[in-house]
Amino acid sequence: MTTITLVRHGQANSGAKDEQSYDRLSDLGHQQARWLGDHFRAQSTHHTRLYTGTLRRHVETANGIDCGLTPHRDARLNELEYFTLSTLLEQQHNIPFPSEQGAFVTHLPQVFSYWRDGRIEGAPESYSDFQTRIEDAIAEISAGDGPALVVTSGGLIAHVMGQTLALDVPARARIAMAITHTSLHHFFPIGGHLSPVGFNATPHLDHPDRAASKTHI
Repeated sequence: MTTITLVRHGQANSGAKDEQSYDRLSDLGHQQARWLGDHFRAQSTHHTRLYTGTLRRHVETANGIDCGLTPHRDARLNELEYFTLSTLLEQQHNIPFPSEQGAFVTHLPQVFSYWRDGRIEGAPESYSDFQTRIEDAIAEISAGDGPALVVTSGGLIAHVMGQTLALDVPARARIAMAITHTSLHHFFPIGGHLSPVGFNATPHLDHPDRAASKTHI
């Protein structure tokens, strides 16, 4: 097994209400990615492999980091379809999509719980299938040689944390809400299993003049 660093993509289109319009970086999102790449180069951070999902925001973030590695694109590293699930939840259970940011604190665990319990008909994939695909992808990456950098999304990162720590759905939702754009999440093999040894680190944003550049939504 080897070390893995998961990176959440840069800030995307935070005003979107569907998957397609969300899937592009904002100007700040591009800058966050460039700052992270600058940090890696300044610290001589060593990765031998780069993986990304196939979503546009993943690809744009990896391009901005520009770590000099040829990326492996893997759709198993793509985010759950939160907007699609939210639309179905509203249609089927009259639970509206949040109209202000604070409402996501209760909405996100509702989406996760209804999805897990099979109460969202027509979901793009089942909760179980989502768990299996990300578990398989991370297992394959961890079995490779050399430290791996993985550019993906916050919901996926929260569920990887949940899998490694056996967390319930409400805890996974709280983790997802906390994850900052372009944050770093380190996993290290301990006793034959991947264990989280770092969560939500943003050394490239920890500067007085970048305080406003730490974003979550």
